[in-house]
Amino acid sequence: MHGTSEPVVSMLREKLKRKPRKSESTEARHRGGTTRSSVETAVMAAERRGRVIHVFSDWSTIAIWEESNIKTKPFSISKQVVWEAWQKVKANQGAAGVDEESIADFEKNLKNNLYRIWNRMSSGTYFPPPVLMVKIPKATGGERTLGIPTVSDRVAQMVAKMYLEPVVDPQFHEDSYGYRPKKSAIEAVEQARQRCWRNDWVVDIDVKAFFDKIDHTLMLHAVRKHTECKWLLLYIERWLKVSAMEQDGKPIERTSGTPQGGVASPLLANIFLHHAFDSWMAKEYPRIPFERYADDIVVHCRTYKQAVFILSQIKHRIERCKLQLNTEKTKIVYCRDSNRLENHEHQSFDFLGFTFRPRCAMKDRSEHFVSFSPAISRRASKEIVSEIRKWHIHSMSDKNIDDLSRMYNPMVRGWVNYYGQFYKSALYPVFKALNNRLIRWVRKKYKRHKHQRKATRWLRRLARREPKLFAHWQCGAYP
Repeated sequence: MHGTSEPVVSMLREKLKRKPRKSESTEARHRGGTTRSSVETAVMAAERRGRVIHVFSDWSTIAIWEESNIKTKPFSISKQVVWEAWQKVKANQGAAGVDEESIADFEKNLKNNLYRIWNRMSSGTYFPPPVLMVKIPKATGGERTLGIPTVSDRVAQMVAKMYLEPVVDPQFHEDSYGYRPKKSAIEAVEQARQRCWRNDWVVDIDVKAFFDKIDHTLMLHAVRKHTECKWLLLYIERWLKVSAMEQDGKPIERTSGTPQGGVASPLLANIFLHHAFDSWMAKEYPRIPFERYADDIVVHCRTYKQAVFILSQIKHRIERCKLQLNTEKTKIVYCRDSNRLENHEHQSFDFLGFTFRPRCAMKDRSEHFVSFSPAISRRASKEIVSEIRKWHIHSMSDKNIDDLSRMYNPMVRGWVNYYGQFYKSALYPVFKALNNRLIRWVRKKYKRHKHQRKATRWLRRLARREPKLFAHWQCGAYP
């Protein structure tokens, strides 16, 4: 048996003879799809082809036999892609879905689980389980509903995304920045800043409940413009129409939308808005610039009259696509600065965690002027302070300062690297909360520094001596 011992072969043959359970079956009578094309074994390492049993020690060796055997399936899906999809899902982590199976639980039976996903997707018999709907509070009030797929479904969606994204991404508009490779939110904010300096008006667009209201027929029509791959269209339709389940187990039938939280949802949202907004703007109003990050859209106009006209046209276009603008959040903003001195109702807007508004700036360290620029928003500041409070640093007297640095500096560095890109001094009041917690930690840790003034002086000396210990010290936010 080409290097395979007789006991192992006997054991594998016995497993292949086992009648699969109904829950594992891919047959049409159990799952409502087309008949499977091969036996779905209980062990990922074994695959039967006639009288030959192929044994594989690792997923990384699948390419050797994949080319000759994949023709037996109605859909050609690479096992290597399934493996890579799992690696990405594992790196992203995430909560368990309706089956309460975590990433760690899924990994305990990894070969079997990955094989089952590949076999069913290749056979056309993969049916996504219900999505767990979880409500989380919004910073602006109210609740946002997230849809959490199971781990196996996240892997399946990642497989579809890895096949579809390279096809559609090169066709997207250059000013579409959300959830795209080699594009970032910082690039979108920088572009918006430059255009606010050149244009007097901004139309701040907010689409109401975008992810919940996408029309399935229009969504599939948009996807078909980019691919004719039958299995991609089949599974995208199933993901769009899959039922949902509340945390108490109550089922929810879905007739529109794509679950916010699904792996494929951001890509599908980009495809939809590419046709609903980006391409339409490029065709109808090619001289009017904009930035779009998912459903967050900023449009730049020369005059107020132009802004009013564009807003009315966008509203009509969005309604034709069976969506609505949020009239409370959608607004026309005047970009006031030293050269634009009019007063209007709205003179600021939020975009990707930054607030654009008139701010004091300095030229050549001597001349002061007013610039319409972005800085960390009030909402983002509150979220950071709330997160710092949850750490309870002042109660960790059993830790030393190096321990605290290893535990929290990566997160602090992330905040500094993102929000510190523009108007860095706006971060100083935010990180005052972290410095205050560190001062309280010093007072509890060292008896000789139990007084506020002594603890502050000690921490300030440390910050100037070792500024790299915490990222916010490096940007000048000293105690």
